[in-house]
Amino acid sequence: MATRSFNRSDRLSAELRRLLGTLVHETVRDDNALSSMSVSDVEVTKDFDVATVYVTALQPDQATQGVKALNELAKEFRRELSRTMNIRRVPELRFRYDDSLDRGERIEALLRGKP
Repeated sequence: MATRSFNRSDRLSAELRRLLGTLVHETVRDDNALSSMSVSDVEVTKDFDVATVYVTALQPDQATQGVKALNELAKEFRRELSRTMNIRRVPELRFRYDDSLDRGERIEALLRGKP
């Protein structure tokens, strides 16, 4: 029998990443106060109670404000996910800024000799 390459939390993370990416994109498009945010990754705890949603921003200086706004909208996102997903309980959503792109750009600039 073949072994599974993904466990349940990985499948749930991928599905949440896909659905939340669409929800966040629609919210950013409708709300001009939010900077352009996008979902980069979702990590779900083993007990499926909490999902940490990592987001990136085109304008890093407005990222803190955008993450705060997304955390305020988390209950609405969760309610919408409960309507579309076929799972018993949708995890609590916690939005965090993913600074890996910023760190990568800074390292690349240092390697090129630009401070």
